[in-house]
Amino acid sequence: MIKISNLSKTFQVPKKEPGLKNAIKALLKREYITKNALNNLSLELKEGEILGLVGANGAGKTTLVKILSGIISKTSGDVSVLGFDPWERKNAYRRQLSLIMGQKAQLWWDLPAHDSYLLLKEIYQIPTKKFNDNLKLLTEKLFVTNQLNIPVRKLSLGERMKMELVAALLHDPKVIFLDEPTIGLDLLSQKAIRSFLRVYMKEKNPIMILTSHYMQDIEELCPRLALMKAGEMIYDGPLNEIMNKSGALRTLSFDIDHQRSGLDDFFQKRELKMNCSENKVSVQIHKDQLSQTLKSLLNTFEISNLSTTRIDIDSVIESYLSYEKAN
Repeated sequence: MIKISNLSKTFQVPKKEPGLKNAIKALLKREYITKNALNNLSLELKEGEILGLVGANGAGKTTLVKILSGIISKTSGDVSVLGFDPWERKNAYRRQLSLIMGQKAQLWWDLPAHDSYLLLKEIYQIPTKKFNDNLKLLTEKLFVTNQLNIPVRKLSLGERMKMELVAALLHDPKVIFLDEPTIGLDLLSQKAIRSFLRVYMKEKNPIMILTSHYMQDIEELCPRLALMKAGEMIYDGPLNEIMNKSGALRTLSFDIDHQRSGLDDFFQKRELKMNCSENKVSVQIHKDQLSQTLKSLLNTFEISNLSTTRIDIDSVIESYLSYEKAN
């Protein structure tokens, strides 16, 4: 179980002021300002839960993951993971933990992945039978068995990420932190990793925290969503709930070549905001308002390529974050 109560983290960062005079002054006496990376954050996760952690760059997602994995210490508050304080870095805790960062590699670049796995076997003191069984299972499910003896530098980005996943899961961790695991991957590789993680969660039942800027990762893997903004948790609950809040919205799209000047008045009267790029127009509209608006639109303007779609998860989260900012 992960339990976080009133967690805060501050950093001292150099104060930046423009101008040559200030630059010279900073060389002699540097001034610092305090930045709040996390502010009174509370969270609980039980065995078998997977949490999707979402927020803009600088929201505090990676800082939270680093505190939970023991890389950095907290400033204040209480943190407990499987009954351990992560900052104490006890071996008993680290043997049950795995951290995968999409922009950081743990495999030796010039060696085959299998050689790195043998090193991890000794580090985590994995029994030989368990090691062989897990290696066979993981490589088969990720379809990388034939790449085990190829130097990592010769693998594609997708293959390297799969090898990183194998390395992180060899010791059957009970807590898994995935920080941007599909960053930079092509669509097929993203799909393969998501499919693997779904099966792995059902079979092994660990606690998992996933941060990603790819909303499809969150939508397919995470029943529970946490939204972070400026170091604070502004939403923590079911993904379906936040989707349902905007689930009645539709995006109305069409092309128009003439009469564009009258469109503004048409939508303003209905309190709708129009987005226009060249001859393409889109409007977000409530489904109950859609039928009547469409009827009036078709009777008033000559339009083409008309379509309506349900608002996607990216837009839902963007709208939610914008609403929280405004309120």
